[in-house]
Amino acid sequence: MHDLTGRTVVVTGGNSGIGLSLAAGAARAGADVAIWGRNKSRNAGAAAMLAVHGRRVLPVRCDVGDEGEVATAMQETLAEFGRLDCFFANAGMHAAAPIQDMAFEDWREVMRVNLDGAFLTTREAARVFIEQGTGGSMVVVSSTISRYGGAGQASYAASKTALIGLGRTLAVELARHRVRCNILIPGWTRTPLNAQAQASEKFMTATTARTPVRRWADPEEFEAVAPFLADPGLTFHTGNEIVVDGGYTIF
Repeated sequence: MHDLTGRTVVVTGGNSGIGLSLAAGAARAGADVAIWGRNKSRNAGAAAMLAVHGRRVLPVRCDVGDEGEVATAMQETLAEFGRLDCFFANAGMHAAAPIQDMAFEDWREVMRVNLDGAFLTTREAARVFIEQGTGGSMVVVSSTISRYGGAGQASYAASKTALIGLGRTLAVELARHRVRCNILIPGWTRTPLNAQAQASEKFMTATTARTPVRRWADPEEFEAVAPFLADPGLTFHTGNEIVVDGGYTIF
C-alpha cells in the first residue's frame, strides 16, 4: 500500500483520460490533488468526481504551453496546499495527418503543448522542489509510439519520443536534490484523445491482435500506477521507464 496522506500531487491534463485516473489514484491513496487543464468546465467536473475520495481537490485553469499561465498555476496550487510532493506532466494532444499534408502550425501546436508544456511545467516543479529542499517525485508521461512509427503521427511521435530524453535528464540532474523522475509509457487506452482510432473497426482489430492481453486498457487501470510513482519511500527509483501496454511493445 502506497500511502500519500499529507502529500500534494499535481496532474496536468488531469481532467480526463489517463490524467484523471492518475489523479484519482493519488487521491485514493490520501493525497490532495491539483488538476491543471485548459477546459474550466471539464476541470470542475473532474474535481467533483475526485471529491468522493475525501481529499482536497483544486481545479486550475492552465494552458501548459503558456509560460505565464504555468507560473500562475503553480502559485495558485502552492497558495492552496502549501507544498508540492509529486508532479505528473501528462497534458498532451495530437493532430494526425500524413507528413506531406501536415501544416507547420499543427506541428508547432502539438510541440507547444506536448513538449514545450512538459518543459515549462517540469521546470516550474523543479524550482519548487529545489526551494523546498525536501525532495519529491516527477513523472513525464510519454507513449508507446516512442517505440515505433505511426502513420500520420509525425508530430505526436516526435514529441513523445523527446519526452523520454527530458525525463532521463531530469532524473540525472535533479537526483542531487532528492527529486526522482520516471517516465510513464502507456499503451493503447480508451481515452477521448484517440476516439477517432477507436471508431475504426479495422484499426481496433489490428492493435488488439498485436496486444498479448487482447484488449485496450481502460483509463481506470492507471489509478494504481500513480501512488507507486508518487511514493516518497521509493528513494532509489528514478530514471525508469514504466511501460503499461498489455505487452504491446514486446510482442
